[in-house]
Amino acid sequence: MAGHSHSANIAARKGAVDKKRAKVFSKLSRALMSAVRQGGVDPDSNLKLKYAIEKARAGNMPKDTIERAIKRAAGEQAGELEELTYEGYAPGGIALMVVCLTDNRHRTSPDVKYAFDRHGGNLGAPGSVSFLFQFRSIVVVERGSKGEDEWVELGLEVGAEDVLVEKEAVTFLAPAAEFLSFKRALEERGVAILSAETGYMPINAVAVADKDDARKLLKLIDALEDNEDVQSVYANYEMPDEWIAELSGS
Repeated sequence: MAGHSHSANIAARKGAVDKKRAKVFSKLSRALMSAVRQGGVDPDSNLKLKYAIEKARAGNMPKDTIERAIKRAAGEQAGELEELTYEGYAPGGIALMVVCLTDNRHRTSPDVKYAFDRHGGNLGAPGSVSFLFQFRSIVVVERGSKGEDEWVELGLEVGAEDVLVEKEAVTFLAPAAEFLSFKRALEERGVAILSAETGYMPINAVAVADKDDARKLLKLIDALEDNEDVQSVYANYEMPDEWIAELSGS
């Protein structure tokens, strides 16, 4: 498969994510509540809720916190959260997909546009970059001491379509419809999961050649992820690991 920096980014930025644990849990709770409001509290009959629960578990969200979010949503009369996806370009021609859950699109849209404008990007029209991505199951695990051949072999065993082995993490890709069974197969083999979700994976990567563009790109992603309405940000960039380590949070 084409190279990209998805798992490297997660590993390199894990410390920053840990510091934002409360914000991460808030986003996971919002996804749980949205799923409950759309399809009820039974994950066996509400696939969206089942996916949200699995993603929350992969994010190390405690079981009682998950249950509280579901009960809260079931007891509220609040309006439904709307899922919105924004597309645009960051400096260096990097494509971004920004997935949001919001109760007010008139607040969210200007906020997302402001983040793009402030950090040298351009918010595009629907369809402007989505053709550069595929919607897939994405499971990132700690690499540990296994060699690349061992990880590829494991990927074949669990039905992965692609396996990307990087320095500190391994990304497994599978069809989006197989998310639950795919994640369960990896869990049964005892791997340490860093993240698990259905999301947008770039078909090809674009190398960031300029360090100033790299800095602006990472700042744009941070600004978007800091927005409470933003659930996930996907990008098709590739850059040296040392740049990511140096520039993340700079």
